[in-house]
Amino acid sequence: MSTPPLSMSYIHLMVVLIWALNTMAAAQSGLEMTQTGGSVRNRKQRDISCRENLEYPHDNICCLNCPAGKYVKAYCTGALEKGTCEDCDLDTYTEHDNGLRQCLKCTKCRSDQVTTKTCTITQNTECQCKPGYFCAPDQACEVCKKCSRCKDNEVSVKNCTTTFNTVCETRLPTSSTISGKTPGPVFLIVVAVLGITAALAGVYWMRRKPFKRTDTQNNPSATLKVVVDDQNNRSIEERQNNQNAVLDDTQLYPLLEQTQAENDLIKLVPLNGDESLKKSFELFEELDVHYHNRFFRHIGLSDNAIKSTVHLHPEDRVYELLKVWLEKVGMEADMNDLIKALHYFGQRLSAENIISKAIENGYYEYAENEK
Repeated sequence: MSTPPLSMSYIHLMVVLIWALNTMAAAQSGLEMTQTGGSVRNRKQRDISCRENLEYPHDNICCLNCPAGKYVKAYCTGALEKGTCEDCDLDTYTEHDNGLRQCLKCTKCRSDQVTTKTCTITQNTECQCKPGYFCAPDQACEVCKKCSRCKDNEVSVKNCTTTFNTVCETRLPTSSTISGKTPGPVFLIVVAVLGITAALAGVYWMRRKPFKRTDTQNNPSATLKVVVDDQNNRSIEERQNNQNAVLDDTQLYPLLEQTQAENDLIKLVPLNGDESLKKSFELFEELDVHYHNRFFRHIGLSDNAIKSTVHLHPEDRVYELLKVWLEKVGMEADMNDLIKALHYFGQRLSAENIISKAIENGYYEYAENEK
């Protein structure tokens, strides 16, 4: 019996349908490959696991790292091979074996830091804060901080380093304060006797002083600072200042002679007007602490102004009193007057150091006709 024509048509229809489905599947697969850009390959690339610190992945294989001081100039072409490694250029480095395509840039120390180790191709630059400044290691060191100074009633138990600030503690009370005992009668008598003796010596010295002053009249080279005090026109404070100034001058035997050498000092000219003078105040920190009161009286400050800063650290005290002097003198304030005052008290070395630093820092220069 022959197969009916209808059955043959059915078979042909099924073949055509299967062929069409296969064609569509192939086209869809090709479309997905095109849209993903080879995602199959990418998935394999991501699935590669190379040995840490020994290899790096490239093109579905693991290449061996380049050594420290070098970088990968060209990738490897086979698994477990090393590509082309090239030395780092100037001011660049790599500290460890790596698969980097370029070296890292060397760090540049900031202006408030000093370089402790120079950068090489295998080690980065190492920096630390300048002396007198610190930066805590547990904080981001964006800027170095100035070391603290202990107060007058404190003592330093740990000096400032580049990584830790000064550590201060309050001074321990004296044994007499701890015991709480009041001074005995013998102690009070001794103190009273010493006080009376000092008072009598002071009276004797004050009475004898005018006779010493007349002796200078026989010596034409000696010059004495004479204080004119009109009690009707001057305040009590001014009269006291004058008396203290005379006492200071009489204690400075070699400094009473104002020679022509003081007038021959090299004059300084500011490069930035008033700013030059203000910035130079910090240079006077080296002034001998024993001359503080006499120096500031000499340049015209009152005893009250001087005593108002007695609680400050000596360096801070000098800076504050110079600011008071600047406010008082105003437009007439001159660096040369401060230098003359230093010479008046025999502080020539300090004067030379201050002049040298003022010129080095660009605050002042020598007057044109004085160079």
